[in-house]
Amino acid sequence: MSRAPADGFVERNRLWARLGAAVAAHPEPLATPIAVVDLDAFDANADDLARRAAGKPVRVASKSLRVPNLIARALDHDGFSGVLAYTVAEALHLHETGTSDDIVVAYPSVDAGALARLAGSEEAASAITIMVDDVAHLDAVDAVRDSPAVPVRVAVDVDAGLRVGGQHVGPKRSPLYDGAAVTALAREVVGRPGFVLVGAMTYEGQVAGVPDDVPGQRAKSLLVRRLKQASVAQLEDRRREVADALASLADLEFWNGGGSGSVESTVADPVVTEVAAGSGLLVPALFDHYQAFAPRPAAYFGLRVTRKPSPAMATVHGGGLIASGPVGDDRAPLPWAPPGLHLTGLEGAGEVQTPLTGHPAAMLGIGELVWFRHAKSGELFEHVNDVHLVRGDRIVATVPSYRGLGHAW
Repeated sequence: MSRAPADGFVERNRLWARLGAAVAAHPEPLATPIAVVDLDAFDANADDLARRAAGKPVRVASKSLRVPNLIARALDHDGFSGVLAYTVAEALHLHETGTSDDIVVAYPSVDAGALARLAGSEEAASAITIMVDDVAHLDAVDAVRDSPAVPVRVAVDVDAGLRVGGQHVGPKRSPLYDGAAVTALAREVVGRPGFVLVGAMTYEGQVAGVPDDVPGQRAKSLLVRRLKQASVAQLEDRRREVADALASLADLEFWNGGGSGSVESTVADPVVTEVAAGSGLLVPALFDHYQAFAPRPAAYFGLRVTRKPSPAMATVHGGGLIASGPVGDDRAPLPWAPPGLHLTGLEGAGEVQTPLTGHPAAMLGIGELVWFRHAKSGELFEHVNDVHLVRGDRIVATVPSYRGLGHAW
């Protein structure tokens, strides 16, 4: 299956009517962009992720949500356990608010203020694990504390890229690649007072985050699938090598790996104890074309038509919510409902206006809503304070994003 089952024209027209009815029924006018999450789709995606994980826990990748209510909602589903945070400050917030007492920070931190708060709180330090791939990350902690009396939990980030023909394919993350390099850092961790080695992480982004069944790109998709297969095989051997090397130094509590696009292959590795997932809950546009799964889009943002530059066009206010990553058309928001709308090549998605073409544009009147999908998960909610949770054709709750709570991690 290459596309989500909700991508047909009929379903997208129904979505347009349903979300429009939900906004119209709301007791107060909603300012755009109107961010909504379809709870039926969100819950179905959560259940499917747990099924794909085949009994191994799914750790919620908070970067792909950025809405505390949705993080907690995912954790309430069977098969989900713990949070994979993206900053120490965020992890402290999630712990302080009671969202989770099992939080792994996915990236190394040199945030002196947040590290000082962590190292100064026995309760927080027992619930939060920081990520390291260099002795300098340990030094950053020691620099902000007077004593090692409160032990800080540490996980090592091991590069999970594919090395082939002298090239590295995958995210440029950790400098640690083989067992010897990982063991050298692990010895530093276990030999230094105030630290305890509890976990390891291998994120194979070249498997988890790359579409492999893109319409019109048959040859490229085939190449991507072959690279994924080679990466999975090579990584399984390296994980075993690193795990064997670490066994004499520490009894690890967890080994985290993967993402929404690699759940099956990640959990099949016996070294891995848990898989991370977040994008698979909301399903942004970049996750439409995977061979392994067909999730349901759950997050949208609505913009109103504010002008008609010609009878065949409709222009909405705002829209330039461009995703991070390499610059390209796939990072632009995707006009979704009603179906058949397109960005223009000259203006694209603009900061204050976005002109749209396609047959529905002629029928859209000023004031009507157009619904878009963001290219990446979580980033949508950096642009709004409120997230409206929809079930059927009703908004059943409105909850704050991190931005709405005044946080910018």
